[in-house]
Amino acid sequence: MPTQTAATPPRVLGLYDEPFWRHMKDDGRMHLQCCRDCGAWRYPPGPACHACLSPASDWKPVSGGGELLSWVTFHKQYLPAYPAPYNVIAVRLDEGPTLISNLIEDPEPDQRPIGRRVRLKVVAMADGVALPRFEFAD
Repeated sequence: MPTQTAATPPRVLGLYDEPFWRHMKDDGRMHLQCCRDCGAWRYPPGPACHACLSPASDWKPVSGGGELLSWVTFHKQYLPAYPAPYNVIAVRLDEGPTLISNLIEDPEPDQRPIGRRVRLKVVAMADGVALPRFEFAD
């Protein structure tokens, strides 16, 4: 995993978030809840399936592939771990859920990145936190 040097902003964890972060740190892969009854993937994690309301789920690894839905470049620094300019993206994973993350490299201003394929790359921060980032797949 590549390493970044700034401290990670503290995460606010919900009741069901711990396995997401543990899997990413332990094996460098993203796992999401998957319904045992209907197979629907869910993110954010929760107590019941959004499709069939079943409480039964397993944490399964995702492929890491997805499509870039939206992106923005922030030109003001709000946190030490994110010096300006930095990007924020919305990615629809191949499994269905949409995540907010960052691209490892900013697209060129004349590029049209919406709809491009991206792939997950887990980045280790200096303080040991593993974060999901994305890079262009092509």
